[in-house]
Amino acid sequence: MLLLLLAIAGVVSANAEGKHNEELRKVRAVQSTEIARYHAMNPREFEQAIAFLCERDGCTATRVVGGAGDLGADVLATAPDGRRIVIQCKRYGPTTKVGSPDLQRFGGTCYSVHHAQVAAIVTTSVFTKPAAQYAAGNGIQLFDEAALAAWATSTGPAPWML
Repeated sequence: MLLLLLAIAGVVSANAEGKHNEELRKVRAVQSTEIARYHAMNPREFEQAIAFLCERDGCTATRVVGGAGDLGADVLATAPDGRRIVIQCKRYGPTTKVGSPDLQRFGGTCYSVHHAQVAAIVTTSVFTKPAAQYAAGNGIQLFDEAALAAWATSTGPAPWML
């Protein structure tokens, strides 16, 4: 009888794991589709889409300010808890990584010029290791394609929630 119960428990556990894996596959498929949508946008549309996500998740005073002379800020917003958010948007192709020079330019203005309390770079690509190291040392949140997809599909946090 005990062996039968253990065998049944193993089947239940395997079934639960199978359902969990299936759910993960569905989430990844949705996220992959989401990233493809962002890749299809032009840079201005991408900035507007990021501003929309900020507003959807409770930000106020959200503005798209990207373009010539933006001094590194593409989206400015106020988080639900009142902190000032400054986001730089990098709509890059899947083979172009966001590098350390991009982070250094943003890091040079996000706090001193834009008075960020939350500074983030959101990309449709990934970050180089030196870029990630710079961000970690300077309090900049990095949202690569996976983090963006999770945020966009409400399966992951917004940049100010980290």
